Amino acid sequence: MGSGFGKVLVAGAGISGLAAAAALRDADAEVLVSDDRADALAALPDGVAPWTGDGLPDGVHTVVTSPGRRPDHPLVAQAHAAGAEVIGEPELAWRLGRASSNPPAWLVVTGTNGKTTTTEMLAAILHAAGLSSVACGNIGYPVVSAVASAGPRYEVLAVELSSFQLYWSPSVHPAAGVVLNVAEDHLDWHGGMAGYSSAKAHALVGDVAVAGADDAVAAALLAGAPAPRKAGVTLGEPGPDQLGVVDGMLVDRAFGGGDLLPADAVVPPGPPGVTDALAAAALARAYGVDAGTIGKALAEFTPGPHRSAPVGEHDGVRYLDDSKATNPHATDAALAAVTARSPGAKAVWVVGGLLKGVAPEVLGELAAKHSALLAGAVVIGTERAPIVEALTRHAPGLPVQEVTGGHDGAMVPSSERDTPAPSTPADTPADPMPEAVRRAAALAGPGDVVLLAPAAASMDQFRDYGHRGDAFAAAVAALGETP
Repeated sequence: MGSGFGKVLVAGAGISGLAAAAALRDADAEVLVSDDRADALAALPDGVAPWTGDGLPDGVHTVVTSPGRRPDHPLVAQAHAAGAEVIGEPELAWRLGRASSNPPAWLVVTGTNGKTTTTEMLAAILHAAGLSSVACGNIGYPVVSAVASAGPRYEVLAVELSSFQLYWSPSVHPAAGVVLNVAEDHLDWHGGMAGYSSAKAHALVGDVAVAGADDAVAAALLAGAPAPRKAGVTLGEPGPDQLGVVDGMLVDRAFGGGDLLPADAVVPPGPPGVTDALAAAALARAYGVDAGTIGKALAEFTPGPHRSAPVGEHDGVRYLDDSKATNPHATDAALAAVTARSPGAKAVWVVGGLLKGVAPEVLGELAAKHSALLAGAVVIGTERAPIVEALTRHAPGLPVQEVTGGHDGAMVPSSERDTPAPSTPADTPADPMPEAVRRAAALAGPGDVVLLAPAAASMDQFRDYGHRGDAFAAAVAALGETP
């Protein structure tokens, strides 16, 4: 089919960029690909040409940008000045899907914390219902690959979208979408909370809007959403347009589904996991999946790696990898989950990385909030000094260790990154994790937990959060080895 795109520049040769280039080629567009990394242009899809010049190539009418490229980037400004449109890979996927004879329905998940777990839960429910479906988007599988003409035909997509992806996807109109929560994150990119919240709100423009009713910002976005049908999810007893918890049972009162499953059967346990399960159930109910199928799928669900995943035990100390906790809101949930899983246990918190505009004070406030849980903190990353200062000031009795070693050089520029690359354990002298884990082990005692929940991005010292989590697991495994 003719794409109508003409000449297109795909700016960023990451996973989703390459998928977008291949899809555009198959739609008969003329495709150029640029990237700050010269080696990334060495293996482009057949029929796609590299662009190594400065700025926007002549004749380009559309730029498909990697999601991390900010709206004030010079290439974006140049494209707008030339009358070219700048979109993201999910927007491209939406347009290509709409052009097909039977476009898939989109069930969109966003939020500061819990996106991936909710999307995985939703995908498990859709699979259990026998629907032709796939999880895609920010979860690691590009949406454009899910709608590609050469691929399988899906009836419904479980789509995780970040605030970046939503910003660059103005036309996406999901069958149902959820905003789980909104807390400070990516403020440097969006210019503040207003811009960040506005991007998240785009998940609520479809036929059914769902949001976390216990989160003030998400609840406000739901109230102002244009969707003709709205539903909230709450940890309390639900109202008539909500899903919630009654006598320890997850209940649907918004879509007539009744009882779903016991709250203590949800994994991961604790309030964040229950909220994620309610959100996934709401989207599935909005699509017509019955309550029995939802309950069974959620009861059998196992979360993916790097989400409070056990990675070992040594001298009576358990080690949990929640490298996916890349902001304070997610870390707050990870710390609360330790209390829910192991009442009375103490935790040593491994924290630090790139704060993305979040004030270090927020981490200090987290330490104070969880002071009864914490036995110590080990700080890594390029922004460790202000984190150490904030922890020491807000939790003055907390033992704090600072790991000054480790690679602090430039990783792949965030403007060129899209979805995480496959992870491999770090095993180089630059890896800060062996020292961080040794220090955490020294602070912990039998029965305690060492929790990697960095509350920050990873790209100062690691390729991505998966790489960071794998490095943590490798360092834990090495604890019992003889030097």
